Amino acid sequence: MNNTDFSGLIEEKVRTHELFKGKFLHAFRDDVKLPGGGLATREYVVHPGAVMIVPLLEAENGELQVVLERQFRYPVGQVMIEFPAGKLDASEDCFDCARRELREETGYTALQWAHAGVLHPVIAYSTEFIDIWFARGLQAGQRQLDEGEFLEVFTATPLQLLDWCRDGLVTDGKTLTAALWLQNMLSGAWTLDWQDASV
Repeated sequence: MNNTDFSGLIEEKVRTHELFKGKFLHAFRDDVKLPGGGLATREYVVHPGAVMIVPLLEAENGELQVVLERQFRYPVGQVMIEFPAGKLDASEDCFDCARRELREETGYTALQWAHAGVLHPVIAYSTEFIDIWFARGLQAGQRQLDEGEFLEVFTATPLQLLDWCRDGLVTDGKTLTAALWLQNMLSGAWTLDWQDASV
């Protein structure tokens, strides 16, 4: 995109109303001035942000596998296949969060990490962003699940994961995005800048 003047698209906040404040979500309704001069309302949820990790595991036979999770997601009433992920704690660095979530949910630590990018999963009604990380050189350890957190950790080949995405067995948006990254990284179309975990 060459045109960087988006002033004709910007909405300006006129006033804000708090709708709900829970332990996790914070909802607002704002009155906004539209680019054409009219007024409208926008309802949205403020989210602290999150991370997702694509853990790459080399099996004993040398075959590359990814570490995945099955978890029941109450709002949709389904057990979903996902990559490990979790929300940021207050003032937590995204990389620190990625290392923490990988260890807590799967028990793995990683020798090398690469930042892939950022995903905005629900731009119409939430401020949520998800920082995408790849991890390799995995070393197994003990999981440290939060109280009330129940999930199953398993592995699959990248091809199996892509088949599940195609067949509709994986419908989680962040995991679909990670599968796109994984596919392009493995084909060589996209590159990652790997760093040692201590860096």
